Amino acid sequence: MTNYREIWETYASAWGATERADKLAALDRSVGQRAVYCDPAAECRGHDELVNYMLEFHKQVPGGHFETTYFLAHHGRSIAKWNMMGGAGEKVGEGVSYGEYDNDGALVAMTGFFEVAPVS
Repeated sequence: MTNYREIWETYASAWGATERADKLAALDRSVGQRAVYCDPAAECRGHDELVNYMLEFHKQVPGGHFETTYFLAHHGRSIAKWNMMGGAGEKVGEGVSYGEYDNDGALVAMTGFFEVAPVS
């Protein structure tokens, strides 16, 4: 039986890793090479694009990472509620993500939902 929560948490740990090599290592253990990531601000295909996006996230939120507060999974799909945490441990946002997994348990699609401040 696939442990979707463990796979999800390994993927989520890549967001908190500060070094490119550590992010790639976490993705290698949890995300398919051709996975697609999408959120209101970006769409990334594959590990390299996703890691570059994660590194940009760290420029905007130094020390930023995600804490999963709720997780459900079945039939190769999952939802996760999460808090975005700043480097000092403060909550700076929240959202929900949807994941799809292949037959080997690797994430192949991750979609994040969160509020985006309107552009004035």
